[in-house]
Amino acid sequence: MTQYDAFLSRTAAAMRESAIRQMGTVLAQATDMISFAPGYPAEDALPWDAFREIAAELLTGADGSVLQYGPTRGYRPLRDAIIGLMRERDVTSPLERVMVTTGSQQGLDLVARVCLDPGDVALMELPSYTGAITAFRNVGASLVGVRQDAGEIDLDDLERTTARLTSEGRRVKFLYLVPNFQNPTGSILSRARRAAVLEWAGRHDLLVIEDDPYRDLYFPDVASDADTRPLAADDADGRVVYLSSFSKTLAPGFRVAWLVAPEPLAARFELAKQAEDLCTGVLDQRVVYESCRRGVLAAQAPRLRAHYQHKRDVMVRALEAAMPGTVGWAMPRGGFFLWARLAPPVDSNALLPHAQTRGVIYVPGRAFFIDGTGSEFMRLSFSSPPPERIEEGVRRLALAVQDAVTSSRTPTACT
Repeated sequence: MTQYDAFLSRTAAAMRESAIRQMGTVLAQATDMISFAPGYPAEDALPWDAFREIAAELLTGADGSVLQYGPTRGYRPLRDAIIGLMRERDVTSPLERVMVTTGSQQGLDLVARVCLDPGDVALMELPSYTGAITAFRNVGASLVGVRQDAGEIDLDDLERTTARLTSEGRRVKFLYLVPNFQNPTGSILSRARRAAVLEWAGRHDLLVIEDDPYRDLYFPDVASDADTRPLAADDADGRVVYLSSFSKTLAPGFRVAWLVAPEPLAARFELAKQAEDLCTGVLDQRVVYESCRRGVLAAQAPRLRAHYQHKRDVMVRALEAAMPGTVGWAMPRGGFFLWARLAPPVDSNALLPHAQTRGVIYVPGRAFFIDGTGSEFMRLSFSSPPPERIEEGVRRLALAVQDAVTSSRTPTACT
């Protein structure tokens, strides 16, 4: 039988499956599994009627370009609409800086392939988003962690880490951040630290990759639009590559996202994208553009904030009732996730088999730490399950914790 390992590149041989995708496989094989694992939008909150009306009009055949190939950088009217969205976020974005991507993950892959050589250093928070970890690792980059302080990047550790790497002769390229309702912690980066990060980047001549898919999903009780001002809005030196997406506010199935970059980088991203897919999906982009033009996107945002805030509150109340003293968390200020910390002796990796047996899954914290730590954490996504399933899932999780504690106290028989 043919052995295929010899045909793999070093990059392919080093690839690892996403922990979140692994949980998706578990979910697909289960009959009554409650999933707190993937950060899926709530299906009942999607604007189905608007999409149905837009699609019916686009698919009449009156405009054949709807199903044709389109420009690599994206459908021009949608790019113009993105410029308007960026203006609402206080970012001036000339057309040549804007590119539509097939989901934010493609944007991260483009950043990785254009900016990172094997061995180059990408700085990432501890913890950080698994999709970015995968994209940067897949090009052979060296990922170096920077600690958080009360849910925000630790500026002192950032300076120490940068100085150490420089003294070692390492080539640092950028810092990757999710400043608004971070995946996985749900935290928000303060305005002062955003300014400090930009100052750091200028002083060290480095880039900042700002990944901002949750920006519009702030909760009215704890955050305001001003709190989510992008780093790119105050970037006077062209050091920020900004990524965002329509997946969380319209629908993930369209796979329509965008990046805004300094023009020399945007040109290189376009060349790299030509080798990946040549063109973005025109039909998807047309539906998204019409959703912007007709006000569907603008109407969605406040509804989604209230919807996900309610689900967050349901999960918090359920945790308080079912697991007092067992888990702790910082209140998510927006987005999809609650970042829970387990009390000893239970860790999230050991807990997972017990949770699966009880019919509930989550993502263990270690998946988000590039240094192998984080076993005391777990990411619980409240975005997709209905409220009653959130309550039942937390009840099952509490039983799983009891199972894990009992198991850890059971003596092992001597043989």
